[in-house]
This record gives sequence, C-alpha cells and structure tokens, in this order.
Amino acid sequence: MGESNLSDLALYSARPTLRIDGQDNAMASALLQSLVMREQEGALSSLEASFVNFTARESGQVGPAFEDEQVLKLGSQLKVYAGEAAAPTEIFSGLVSALEFAFDSEGPPRLIVLAEDSAQQARMTRRIAVYENQSVADIARDVANRMGLTATITGLSDQAVLEVQFDESDLAFLRRLLARVGADMQVVGNELQVAARQDVQRNQITLRLHSQLHKLHVVADLAHQVTEVKVTGFDPSQGSAVQGSSRGASLGPGSGRTGQALLQATWGERVQQTSHRLALSQVEADALAQAEFAQRARRFVRVQGQCEGNPALRVGTHLTLAEVSPRFDNTYYVTACTHRYDMQRGFETEFSAECAYFGHPA
Repeated sequence: MGESNLSDLALYSARPTLRIDGQDNAMASALLQSLVMREQEGALSSLEASFVNFTARESGQVGPAFEDEQVLKLGSQLKVYAGEAAAPTEIFSGLVSALEFAFDSEGPPRLIVLAEDSAQQARMTRRIAVYENQSVADIARDVANRMGLTATITGLSDQAVLEVQFDESDLAFLRRLLARVGADMQVVGNELQVAARQDVQRNQITLRLHSQLHKLHVVADLAHQVTEVKVTGFDPSQGSAVQGSSRGASLGPGSGRTGQALLQATWGERVQQTSHRLALSQVEADALAQAEFAQRARRFVRVQGQCEGNPALRVGTHLTLAEVSPRFDNTYYVTACTHRYDMQRGFETEFSAECAYFGHPA
C-alpha cells in the first residue's frame, strides 16, 4: 500500500475545529492557539487546548472572551475535529474537567482547557467487587454499563474462576484484566470497544521516509525477549497444581525474524517463569502464558515517530513504514498517539508503535 495524500488539494488548512455542547463555535475556533490530544492503550484519551482569553465583541467592547461561561465551562462537552478543515475527522469527544488561567508579558491572557473522554467516569470511584465464573466479556459489559457506554466486544468469552476488584477504579481494574489476556479497549463515540490485540485494526496507513514522515527512531532489542513463558497456579476444584506455557502466539502485523528465534540463535534458551500471575485453572494458566509471551514478543521492535498531522493515525492502527531501511521496513501496531497543533508548526502527529518482527538484511 502506498502513502495516501492527506488532501486532494495542494494547499489546505489543517486548523482544528471545535464543537462545544453540540454547537459549532466560531469564536472558540478562531481563538484556539494550541491543542494536544493524547491516547494510549487502555482508553482514556485526554485533551489540552489553549485559547486567547481576550477578544473584541460585536458591540465594540474589548475584554475577556470566556469568563462569562457562556461558551466554555467545567463540564462542557467538547468535540475536536482535525485534518483538512473542509472535511475534518473527529479525534476527541469528552467533558471539560479543568480550567486554567495563564498570563505572561509576551502575549494576552490565555484560557487552558483540560478534558477527558468518557473513560473518565471509570477512574473516578474505587470499588470492591468479586466476579465468579464470568468471562472478561461479561465483566467488560458491566463496566461499560456503569460508564453509560455500549459495549462492543470481540471474543474474550472464556469464563474465569474468580476475578477480584479490590480498591481499584473500574478503569484500573479493566486495564489490568485486559492486559492479563492480551486485549485492549478504546472509547469510540458512545461505545466501549474491547478486543484481543490480534483482532484490532483501526486503520491502515503507510508512511515513507523523506515524505510525510518527519522524525523516526526504531530499536530492535533482545533484552526482554524469551523463548518460553511459564505460568503456575492451583486449581481448587481439582485440588492440584497447574502449569501453563507458551512458545508462540498471535503476534500481530508484520513479517520477518522474531525476537524468540534471534534470541535462540544468539544466546540459546531463556525461559521466563512468571510468579506474579496466579492461575486457578489449566485454561487460565495457558491463557496467561500466551498473553505474556505475546506481550513480550510484540515489543521486540519499537518505534517512536512524528509525521504530518493525520487524524486517521490512532491507537490500533496498522502502520507500514516504507523506504526506512530493509530491516525496519515493516508493519507496526500503534500503541500510543499524540495529535498536536500550534500556530508555529501547524498540525503534527507523534506516535509509538511496536512489531514482533525484524526484517531481513538487504
């Protein structure tokens, strides 16, 4: 797949646009100075937007722009659209959780708005709960209901003997639970989307060196690779110990040599005996071993990069790097993304991504 144009126009505006409490607001969009939207695995996207807090009104009066709380206030619903201004893409939807006032001698007063998406509600209250003989999908649906979201879940239907949420927020608990089984969640609109990592492909994008790609740092590191993962536990229903192991799993996009194979050829066997995850059945032991092996394997090759602002570049995107180098040209899974806009550099996107494969030399 080739690198796609960000617009059909040779010159276009990529200035973000805003909707506040369901309404377009020209004043807020015009006074926007900078914007940073961050997202990562495990949900909870955040936004920081800076506005000039000084304007001239139609009446001819000049003064503060937002102090009357007619436009921006705590609890306002904020949607942000980015990309070509003529056909923008929504990159954030959430509620304003904090307001800051800032001033220095180099410019007018500023209003800084902080907001988080709907996962905010899941981190606000700690609780104690016990889930017996429920699947990860069942638990995720319960949490989504408490968040006021519709759960869209792919797989994850195997029942667990016991899961305990002890003095944890719903967000922390669900993140921990999904990490144990190699899954992720994201809030998209009014949905909580939950799926195993191998089932996630949010978009497909190609970036080329000396084109839309501005900065890149890639590392292939054997330090945390293993040839096998073992997980032990005890099955109370059978009254016996259990042990799960994994030497391979679904490793995600890309192709080439795995960290496991290169480690085996270089230093030989390296078995990871996991003691911090207790399995209560053979099925759970096998699943935990596979999840940890896959998590380590996928982090073999890691990318940090920056490119022209692209609203389609999100967590879960399959990102192909082209014309970088024969060994690092590959398809990666995006694990974190930051969309930035300011008056100096315009719209840019920073990303982190990972791949289980190291390409072959030229």
